[in-house]
Amino acid sequence: MPDPTPNGDPADPPVRLSLPLEFQQDIFHSLREEDGLLVLARGLGLLQLVTNLLHSYDAAGNNLILLVGADDRENGWIGESLAEYAARSGSPKCRGLQLVNTDNMSVGTREKLYAGGGVFSITSRILIVDLLSGLMDPATVTGMVVLHAERAAATSLEAFIVRIYRQKNRKGFLKAFSDQPEPFTVGFQPLSTVLRNLFLRTPLLYPRFHVAVSKSVEGKRTAEVIELEIPMTDAMREIQNAVMECVEVSIAELKKSNPGLEMDDWNLDSALHRSFDTIVRRQLDPVWHRTSFRTRQIVNDLSRLRTILHGLLTYDAVSFNKYLDTVLAASSPPPGSTRQNQSPWLFLDAAHTLFDTAKRRVYTGKITDSMSTDQTGLNPVLEEMPKWSMLAELLDEIERDTYFNPQAHDESSGSILIMCGDESTCQQLREYLQTMHIHENEAPDDSTGEDGQPPAARQPSAKTMMRRKLRSYLYWKRQFARVSSNLFAEDQKVISGTTSHSNTHNSRGKAPPNKRRRMRGGATAATAPQRTASGSIQIAGDKEAHIQSLIQDLGPNDHEDANAPADDVLDATDDRDDFYELYDMRDLVLIHPYDGDMDDHLLEEVRPRYVIMYEPDAAFIRRVEVYRSSHSSRQVRVYFMYYGGSVEEQRYLSAVRREKEAFTNLIRERSNMAMTFTHDAAQLDPQESFLRTVNTRIAGGGRLTATAEPPRVVVDVREFRSSLPSLLHGRNMIVVPCMLTVGDYVLTPAICIERKSVSDLVASFNNGRLYHQAETMFQHYTNPMLLIEFDAQKAFTLEPFADLGSSLGAATLVSSDLQSKLVMLCLAFPKLRIIWSSNPHQTAEIFEELKKQQEEPDPFKAVQIGLDSGDDPESRTFNLTPQDMLRALPGMTGKSLARLILEYDSVLDVANAPLQELADLVGFESARPIRQFFDRSVWDEGEM
Repeated sequence: MPDPTPNGDPADPPVRLSLPLEFQQDIFHSLREEDGLLVLARGLGLLQLVTNLLHSYDAAGNNLILLVGADDRENGWIGESLAEYAARSGSPKCRGLQLVNTDNMSVGTREKLYAGGGVFSITSRILIVDLLSGLMDPATVTGMVVLHAERAAATSLEAFIVRIYRQKNRKGFLKAFSDQPEPFTVGFQPLSTVLRNLFLRTPLLYPRFHVAVSKSVEGKRTAEVIELEIPMTDAMREIQNAVMECVEVSIAELKKSNPGLEMDDWNLDSALHRSFDTIVRRQLDPVWHRTSFRTRQIVNDLSRLRTILHGLLTYDAVSFNKYLDTVLAASSPPPGSTRQNQSPWLFLDAAHTLFDTAKRRVYTGKITDSMSTDQTGLNPVLEEMPKWSMLAELLDEIERDTYFNPQAHDESSGSILIMCGDESTCQQLREYLQTMHIHENEAPDDSTGEDGQPPAARQPSAKTMMRRKLRSYLYWKRQFARVSSNLFAEDQKVISGTTSHSNTHNSRGKAPPNKRRRMRGGATAATAPQRTASGSIQIAGDKEAHIQSLIQDLGPNDHEDANAPADDVLDATDDRDDFYELYDMRDLVLIHPYDGDMDDHLLEEVRPRYVIMYEPDAAFIRRVEVYRSSHSSRQVRVYFMYYGGSVEEQRYLSAVRREKEAFTNLIRERSNMAMTFTHDAAQLDPQESFLRTVNTRIAGGGRLTATAEPPRVVVDVREFRSSLPSLLHGRNMIVVPCMLTVGDYVLTPAICIERKSVSDLVASFNNGRLYHQAETMFQHYTNPMLLIEFDAQKAFTLEPFADLGSSLGAATLVSSDLQSKLVMLCLAFPKLRIIWSSNPHQTAEIFEELKKQQEEPDPFKAVQIGLDSGDDPESRTFNLTPQDMLRALPGMTGKSLARLILEYDSVLDVANAPLQELADLVGFESARPIRQFFDRSVWDEGEM
């Protein structure tokens, strides 16, 4: 079956597609035939489908295609693919992807680009302004492709764009895509709601268990997947149980403190998900100002405990213990405060087990704080992560398999791809693989070690890496001990750490500045470390001396000091050779973090023969399945690693289950929903349209009037970040975007409104910008107004319920300060009207009421207001404070005030003006009391 051409013209050459799988071709042809919303499971090649669809229209030429909702990474992926398809097809009509994503691009440049046609990826805010201002005519648009359709809420910019597009263009195509099925299950009939917002009728649902998908990826060319369940160590399992107990107790305490909320989803299983914090906070937002300090603390503690669970399975033992030190420091109350301000989970027995077990994974024993004759032993334990040894075994197995079982007809590169969760884990594995065969007391380039065997012949071990990390940790502890001694009293003992997790990672692996110093004969015996028969280190002396001795004992030898890199990590590229050569792909081991849709390009470029998934990811497994099924001549073996019985396994299974349930709900809703939607509301009957413009409100003897066009509102272009312009347009108002210098919304020639959210209001009060904005509005408009918009679903009050504790005074001071500033604003501008609105929908209703029986604003005048027009005295702006001072003078009238402010630059000039000069301006009767006021001696009257 030949591929369809974009315009259906048989004369056009067919477009070559890059969709090798059957289900991908089915989706492509379905979208070509009619508009629809595609909800695809993650990892099945969504961007590949979008790119082929865009290429099919780009190859036809003379088309204007808009891509909405794409981020920078997706623009790079699509742009690169379109350029590749264009080069492969050789069609001169293909122009590739053109980006319009910055405000620095001039209006004239954008207009020329739109007139030339092509495929454009435009940010939503720029596109909506261009559509409303007429820079782009919606009727000339061939079609629109919307990504991330799950974000298309009724108040979103994407829904606003589609509404304007469909009002003036009912022939162009419209396709929407999403690979996030979970958001479509929130609310009442979410699928129908999104379809209605996007003016679509047909949903296309393709989960992983779809018959066409299963048939395409589970055939003869399926990838070989080997599942490896790795048991955790006893210490890791003990820490996990302790953290889970802390989470369970915290949730129980949260339920006990908030009995009036819906808490069906507040359980241990849901607490492991990333969205649990959002769910809890969303339910607490309406009563957040009434929640106790303890409740807020528990909400933050739950997020911290989830991070600890993640760190247990990703950080090494030393880094994890260091992170717990930072957690303890951040959770500890400041000196002088009570225990009530400390996190409640720290008082549990499970918390003691957590910190104690984490320390025992690194070392046993104790470092004393003062000089003592007793000897305290500290024995480095340095427990290794179980996945490390398994990774080394897999690499050894892959090496043997490559040597003994060569694939003659395999077009794979033979490289090994190791996928991790984040970049820090990648760096950890790189360091481990570079040092696992190197002994602590040998140089990196030694061919044989102390045991006479080459490094590759020894059993892999992380001893070298872990001892370096312990050395860095001890140095870090010593540095913080100095800081804490300066911050707190000498008799206070505070176990603390840095307050920034990123700083702890930056300090990892860096050697102390004096690491090359050696203990000479002049050193005291009290600070010299000694070893017992068991290998433990015997130390006596103060804490700093102990740590310094441990650093020196754990330090490398003199040979390594001279050759090791500065960051104590062996650099494989620092070979100091006089020539360069390319790596053989069969010898290449690539470590890369999961990167979403970008991983599709990674698989195509690297063409790995072996893939090791160090951490589970369901989407990447599907990407490998699609990759293997798309290339019959490439063999792929996947090793899937996970900790058995861990939260890592539970999160993976929960994510797969939630996606499956989401698709099941979508399929059920699609089978029950009505398939007919009315999209003709935008094209009203002429009589209906006339009746909508009739103003039937008769007040004050007014007449029944009818306008020739709908109401008009001038909106500042920066306000399109909010949903209010979309709601105004939904109420049949003409929204005119302009670059305003005075106000945010101009409703009538006399009404100008400055919109502020609560956070903007506080910031404007702090920097004084609001007073200046009020001054300029009063200079040019008769009825200036201040709109304060707050969220009804979130707590808001100028005088919040303060918590009992140390923060009571500060909260009272801040609230009174905000109220006083608001009062001062009202006193400075008595005619300023303040509008309080709980949501944008209510604001749109208020605007509609304010515009009744009023004239329509002129966009050109609204733009000119506030601009410097030159030396014209009528267009100059003046400060209101000097005007108020002059207005209070005896004998001053409105006409006299106008003449004085046009003639003089300041109040000082008026005060020094002679009587005759004032009389020539305002008349003798007004000039005499003014001159007498300034000539009066206040000092003499005071003495009398």
